[in-house]
Amino acid sequence: MTEPLRRVVQRGLWFEEFEEGVLYEHRPGRTITEADNVLFTTLTMNTQALHLDAAFADGLPPFNQRLVNSMFTLSTLVGLSVAQLTQGTIVANLGFSDIAFPKPLFHGDTLYAETLITEKRESKSRPGEGIVTFAHTGRNQHGDVVAIATRKTLVRCRPS
Repeated sequence: MTEPLRRVVQRGLWFEEFEEGVLYEHRPGRTITEADNVLFTTLTMNTQALHLDAAFADGLPPFNQRLVNSMFTLSTLVGLSVAQLTQGTIVANLGFSDIAFPKPLFHGDTLYAETLITEKRESKSRPGEGIVTFAHTGRNQHGDVVAIATRKTLVRCRPS
């Protein structure tokens, strides 16, 4: 076997590679199953019947079915962005804000994510790192917005 011309390791972007105003569409999406929802809900000790009890939820308008746990939706929305944006380059999440769930997700729905880079600046207190602000948007398979969140992250600069 011959040696490869070069090696490419999957990673997120270094601070210098982020540009304000760029929109990243993360693919593939993630189809949410009943098992996903029940497992996440029980692992996090969330006993909300709207997530766990089909007979209860089926009788409640306006949805008349179980809803996907919104914290699972948020976690998956952020998770869908990792491989493309922050894999191995993030230092830490600094905070989340402006979180909303305009429409619910249901079992069998597919969540697609996109991220807009809204701001970036070099860290004043941590040389070699910068702060990048992401505006995450989650859409279902019909294009309906089901989740939004703003996330500030601390990202490594490119090694010299």
